[in-house]
Amino acid sequence: MTVTIYHNPKCGTSRNVLAILREKGIEPDIVEYMKTPLGKDELKSLFGKMSESVRDVLREKGTPFEELNLSDPNLSDDELLDFIVEHPILLNRPIVVTAKRAKLCRPSETVLELLD
Repeated sequence: MTVTIYHNPKCGTSRNVLAILREKGIEPDIVEYMKTPLGKDELKSLFGKMSESVRDVLREKGTPFEELNLSDPNLSDDELLDFIVEHPILLNRPIVVTAKRAKLCRPSETVLELLD
């Protein structure tokens, strides 16, 4: 099974999900998106595999979310993607991708839904 995790090693939930994958015998491809930020096309592709909206995957805590007024309901998904490209910390994590789909794995145990 090919699995990719969009990972921030500073995030406890992200570290927990990585540990769960490894406990299940899966060594995922690890994308440290803070070191190698995703471009807009990559983000669109990722969100296309998810059941969550762009707005649902925005991280508020510890980010410039409030300063950028990202709670404004008039902002389009395209505009929100531009902000994520500019500020990768806005991408909530971890996001795990399998051949079937992608999912924001918060809380950590939700990664198990992808492993069926």
